[in-house]
Amino acid sequence: MITGIIIALPDEINSLTRKKIIKGDCIFINENTIVACSGAGPINASKASQLLIEKGAKRLVSWGCAAALSPNLKPGDFVLPKQLQTENKQLLSIDSNWLENTSKQLSALSPNNGLLAESSTIVAESTDKTAIHQQSQAIALDMESIAIAQIAIEHKIPSLVIRCIADPVDMSLPKAVSYALNDQGDVVLTKLLWFLLTHPSELPGLIKLGLHFNAAKNKLKLIAKQLDIIVGFESQTTSK
Repeated sequence: MITGIIIALPDEINSLTRKKIIKGDCIFINENTIVACSGAGPINASKASQLLIEKGAKRLVSWGCAAALSPNLKPGDFVLPKQLQTENKQLLSIDSNWLENTSKQLSALSPNNGLLAESSTIVAESTDKTAIHQQSQAIALDMESIAIAQIAIEHKIPSLVIRCIADPVDMSLPKAVSYALNDQGDVVLTKLLWFLLTHPSELPGLIKLGLHFNAAKNKLKLIAKQLDIIVGFESQTTSK
């Protein structure tokens, strides 16, 4: 069975494979696993999911980083949710045997199975993350996983979310990040450098965010060592 893995950013792809993947494209990293670089956001994630299904994927994985909403989560913590919540508050369950097996096999990495929320845009402010947590009780948030799960549901195939925390709930993203983002959710390096030149006080926040991001990537690399276990599990159970 072919497993399709959708990853938004090139830096997140490095946590899974050394192979280079152009945004909007996909490659097989082994005979049973195909990986797509989607770009950020739900629209890009949906397109990448459709592409992988066209290439033969019979189940989908959302892989990468997430923002913490719960104060109990710290950078590098592993989120393997059983439920997802869309921006319009619809709940989606991921209750397949595949999820249960993955959670059991990766128990040493302490997966958190709480609710994952969706945002179609970056949530930069700590106060906004706290508010989402209070409203939904979700423990983490990202921009792509729900879109991937919805495509999986449409095609009656299983999906799985594997995310690790980059920014904790008590951290607001540096303003340099929001300034440097383009419409596709990519950081434009020239804009980032210009902002730092004109706002040098932003540098410590960026360094701290970089350290948190590395903690998330390092945990993803540990999970990647168990990829054969994750994609090797055979199940006919689908997401609901």
